[in-house]
Amino acid sequence: MDLQDQLKNLFPDHIQSEPEKEEAIQHELYVQKEPMICKFEKRKGKPTTIISGYEGEDEDFKLLAKELKNKLAVGGTFKDGEIIIQGDYRDRIMKLLQEKGFKTKRVGG
Repeated sequence: MDLQDQLKNLFPDHIQSEPEKEEAIQHELYVQKEPMICKFEKRKGKPTTIISGYEGEDEDFKLLAKELKNKLAVGGTFKDGEIIIQGDYRDRIMKLLQEKGFKTKRVGG
């Protein structure tokens, strides 16, 4: 006797329901007309790449930050409307953003 039969014996009136299927909804990012600023700074002696100038929702910008950190395999954060990535990754970040349809502008060196 397997587990399903034991459960049917214990709860004869129970009607087994189908598991709910969640539809995977692709989240569309707001693509703006103004370019996003991608600049290089040294903070506490360490190189950082800062992306700013996104005009859409903060939640969308956080999702973009998470995706960039995953693709680059680096650490970073989202603070005060800016994505701060550890290290100098301006070229790779600009390439990834342009593939997504964003316009970018390189600032600082």
